[in-house]
Amino acid sequence: MPKKYRVGIIGATGKGNYGHSVDKAFTKLPNIDIVAVADDNTAGLAAAKERLKAKSTYSDYNVMLQKEKLDIVAICPRWIDQHHAMLMAAAEAGCHIYTEKPFCPTLKLSDEVVQNLEMRHLSLGIAHISQYSPVLDVVLEIIKSGEIGDVLEIRGRGKEDHRGGGEDLWVLGSHVFGLMRSLAGGHPVSCTATVTNGGQPIAPKDIVQGGEGLGLIAGDHVQARYDFENGIVGYFASKRSMGGKPSRFGLQLFGSKGVIEMTSGYLTPAYILRDSSWSPGRTSKTWETITSNGIGKPETRKDGSYEGGHIAAIKDLIDSIEIQRPTRFTAEDCRGIIEMIAAVYESQRIGKTVSMPLETRVNPLSLMSR
Repeated sequence: MPKKYRVGIIGATGKGNYGHSVDKAFTKLPNIDIVAVADDNTAGLAAAKERLKAKSTYSDYNVMLQKEKLDIVAICPRWIDQHHAMLMAAAEAGCHIYTEKPFCPTLKLSDEVVQNLEMRHLSLGIAHISQYSPVLDVVLEIIKSGEIGDVLEIRGRGKEDHRGGGEDLWVLGSHVFGLMRSLAGGHPVSCTATVTNGGQPIAPKDIVQGGEGLGLIAGDHVQARYDFENGIVGYFASKRSMGGKPSRFGLQLFGSKGVIEMTSGYLTPAYILRDSSWSPGRTSKTWETITSNGIGKPETRKDGSYEGGHIAAIKDLIDSIEIQRPTRFTAEDCRGIIEMIAAVYESQRIGKTVSMPLETRVNPLSLMSR
């Protein structure tokens, strides 16, 4: 008989809730037994118990971790300021983890979690659902085959709605950075960035506390360049209230023979332009759809949803536990995204290119505001 995994769910009603229905995804897997749920909000806890058919409830997740012998803990709240404490507590209880994104608010806190997980040989999965998409696998094979030639640069943008700039960098940029790292094949070695507010370089007066527990953020316009060891250059930008309809949120990968466009999501189609000029208006070339079945082939899978992405990520986590391999997107990868975000502010703070890994492990804005 396959092993049944004892799962504990951590929610925070009113403070990030249960993320993008992270909790419900666990109910769709036959080898999962949701034995307990924790939430310090009485009404939210009662609703979660009913929704998840959990056997036990706790107002304090620490008590749940102490009393229940759990295999996996789901850290569901979206608010990032809670993640470090929850991640550390789950690791110290000897549990594998599936967590909502983003990872942790600073590199220092990310370092502590990575070290704790590595020391205990624990696996972690995160709700960067694009990383588990079979469409990403196809795109990586297309790149490897040389279909768009040598990769030259990657250009990414956030949603650029009312959150454009500093908040977009965190909330939506994290998805873009995950894809950028996967497509570029690693972690950048340097970052050069400018962050402005109202057209002027950010100053201490522009630094505010971001929503959803983000910590210190600043700026309504972010522009960043990342250099990767293999020569690929990545760009990210976000300007408040400049988003298109449809949104430009996502990235384009430019090669010597063509372009690939990807947006965030699980099973979201990608697109390829086999045109070395990158200008279909001049060549009459057209964009072709990429699905999990390949270029120009219809999508036959039916699990293309946020929930489908969670399920794929949880399955990957369980497989990593059973055969003792890294997850598709590891704690180190999660830390890498936080570093790409922090590097933007550090480059702006010191006024020049910064090398990565960063020496500064706190939020660089905390050094500006002194």
